[in-house]
Parts: sequence; structure tokens; C-alpha cells
Amino acid sequence: MNKLHVEWLSSPDWARMLEENLLPWVLAAGDLGDDVLEIGPGPGLTTDLLRPLVPKLTAVEIDEGLAAALSERLAGTNVTVVWADASRSGLESDRFSAATCFTMLHHVPSPAEQDRLFSEICRMLRPGGLLLVEDGKDSDMMREFHVDDVFNPVEPDTVGVRLMEAGFEQCEIHDLGYGIRLSARKP
Repeated sequence: MNKLHVEWLSSPDWARMLEENLLPWVLAAGDLGDDVLEIGPGPGLTTDLLRPLVPKLTAVEIDEGLAAALSERLAGTNVTVVWADASRSGLESDRFSAATCFTMLHHVPSPAEQDRLFSEICRMLRPGGLLLVEDGKDSDMMREFHVDDVFNPVEPDTVGVRLMEAGFEQCEIHDLGYGIRLSARKP
């Protein structure tokens, strides 16, 4: 992520937006279960929202510096931070009760790599496990915000089929105008 992006994702304004807009949706989605996987926590403001809701949270972060800082900050809590590419994490199959990806899918460089990530998440979820995703859509503003950064937004019209091809069912996609929210379950 570029510097501006990391600063925004660490800001009190972003934390407030997450608490006011994302958290109610997560709470309404249902019980996350006892062992949750968070993909791409970045500086960890989404982690801070999730950790009081679940007994155990594993946050997989690809950026070494962000993973180290988050691991240090959350040492001794119910959060384990793993520095890895989530599409190749090596974490156990059928382990997690739920998985989340909040505002990170557009940083995955290609649709093929996003599909590999979807398949890997499905592999790691228990049968019946829930996937929750929120991400931004393509817009001039989002492109400007991602200068010198990866920006590969997920297409709302095709992501449901892609999730089913990765092994998910019960896919629900909501177009928010500025972004998308989706939920799906592992059979």
C-alpha cells in the first residue's frame, strides 16, 4: 500500500467509519463462531473491531512490517498474527468458523490471484463456515487514492460466480454504490 493509504487505514476517522458502518453489518451477519480468520488486516483497525466478538482470531498479513507491528501491538491477546500470503498460507484445512476480508481484495494483483485466495479461504473454512467481504469499487476517486499502489477492484456482477467456482454457496452480493459487501458459506 502507498503511504497515504496506510495513514488513512490507521486514522481515527477510518476507525470511526468502520465502527459506524462495517461493525453493524458484521454483527447482523450472524455468529462468527469460535475461530475466525482475518485476511489483510493492514494496521489492524478491523482486527480491533473483530477481536472482542470472537474467542480466537488469526490475522494473516502479507506486508512484513504491518504484520510485525500488529503482532507486537496485540501480543498477549486472543489474536495471532501470521506474516504470509493468504493464498498460500499453509494454515490448516477446515479450521476456521468464519473468514473476513475488509477493504483488501482490490490489493490482490489479478482476478486469477483473487480466485486462488477465494479457493484457499474455502479450504481453510469449516463446513458451514461464513465468509464476509467488504471492498471498494472502481471509481476515479479510488484510482487517485491508489496511485503507485495495486488497485484491482472486484466486479460485483461476476464475483458471485467466482465464489461458487471456488467452492462457496449461498452467495449474497450487495452493491453499496461506493463498494460491495458479500457473504458466502462453505457447503
